[in-house]
Amino acid sequence: MSTRRLGEQGKGAEDVEKQDISCLESAKPEEVLSTKDLEVDPEAERRLVRSIDMRIVPASMTIYLLCSLDRSNIGNAKILNSNTGDSLLQSLHMTNQQYLVALMIFFVSYTVFETPSNYMLKKFRPSRWIAFLMFSWGAMTMILGRVKNFGGLIAVRFLLGMFEAGLFPGMVYVLTFWYRPEERALRIALILASATLGGAFGGAIAYGVGKLNNVLGIEAWRYLFIIEGAPSCAGAFLQRALVVSRLKGVASLGHHSITWAEAKETLRDYRLYVHYLTYITISVPFSSMSLFSPTIVSGLGYEGLDAQLFTVPPYAIAFVITVMVAWVSDKYEIRSLGCSISMLIAGACFVVEGALPAESFKLRYVFFIIALSFAFACIPPLLSWLTANLRGTGAATLAVPLNVSIGQIGQIIGVYIYKANESPRYPTGHYTNAGFLLIGAFSVLGLRVMYIQRNKRLEPGARRWRL
Repeated sequence: MSTRRLGEQGKGAEDVEKQDISCLESAKPEEVLSTKDLEVDPEAERRLVRSIDMRIVPASMTIYLLCSLDRSNIGNAKILNSNTGDSLLQSLHMTNQQYLVALMIFFVSYTVFETPSNYMLKKFRPSRWIAFLMFSWGAMTMILGRVKNFGGLIAVRFLLGMFEAGLFPGMVYVLTFWYRPEERALRIALILASATLGGAFGGAIAYGVGKLNNVLGIEAWRYLFIIEGAPSCAGAFLQRALVVSRLKGVASLGHHSITWAEAKETLRDYRLYVHYLTYITISVPFSSMSLFSPTIVSGLGYEGLDAQLFTVPPYAIAFVITVMVAWVSDKYEIRSLGCSISMLIAGACFVVEGALPAESFKLRYVFFIIALSFAFACIPPLLSWLTANLRGTGAATLAVPLNVSIGQIGQIIGVYIYKANESPRYPTGHYTNAGFLLIGAFSVLGLRVMYIQRNKRLEPGARRWRL
């Protein structure tokens, strides 16, 4: 039987992270043998990875799709049936400023509860904690369909952010135990790209639900929240019993409690803060696109239910591009380039989008699709790059949620950049997205140069920083 050393795909075995080996041996990282002592049949390993993929990735994609639907459907509700006076804002007699506050409060609680939620995931096991989060955010979404005023909307949105906070960083953290660094970007992309599918499905669902307006005297936006929240509640029980059975063992797969020494080392590692700050720059367009796509599309000449329907193609195309960029980034180990090039393309398209005249509907729609697609595509390589350069599970426990938490600053900024009085061109929104993406692209390239310089100073055989 032909064999090879685990982790040798044209690189030294030193490149394999200890936590990846611990997943295969169910041992703590400090107890793992050197990778030089392990030999694995390549075909057997491929079968193993495929088996892991089938158990983890589809379940994670489904869960994150539901999460994205329940987070961003307020953007659909804002304009749903506005031509008949039955939208969310009109029913609750809210101003645009109050609507922005409702968006912002979600990210406040999301930021506060992200790191604690990651700790709870470790304490209670992913299968239990994720199921609890799913049921809770689904219930909050359904309750949104019953709110009567601005105060009720604010309170429920805060709770929604609290329950959704731990999902994505928790999923990224779990992936670090099951995949090697060069395998993660594609899996992260498939999960994250579910948000683009959520946007596509959200627009299509809103189009259909809009036809239920005033059935039984209930506005369509209320049906929207109830219909989209119900699958998360039901899915929590299915997920607990069936979907993530593979994840049940993660708590024993080398993931020990983080020590204060590990926490201090992670908090003092200045290079990680460059990753964190860069994540802010990609969070601005991610947030603004997730929340304002229906509004932007309504400014492209599509009104009423058509505005919901025309949000579907941009997100469908974004799904394909996000996965393709991640696949290339993983295959050729060019995560930093995959991220920076995507940011440059998206940034340039936002500049063009903001500069085009208001009547250039078709051209603006094309550039909107490209900008949205590459704004999403830059995220998985950046997250995969971060986890690939973390040394130990303790660092991953803290660094991953910190990265996403600090990124919420960008998400809060994204709430305020698309101004209602600038319809239909929204220059402030488009130029702000462009500015953050271009700054982020150069930050990524600068970080890449730093890692290259560090690698040049390493002794032969030392574990190298990944690019």
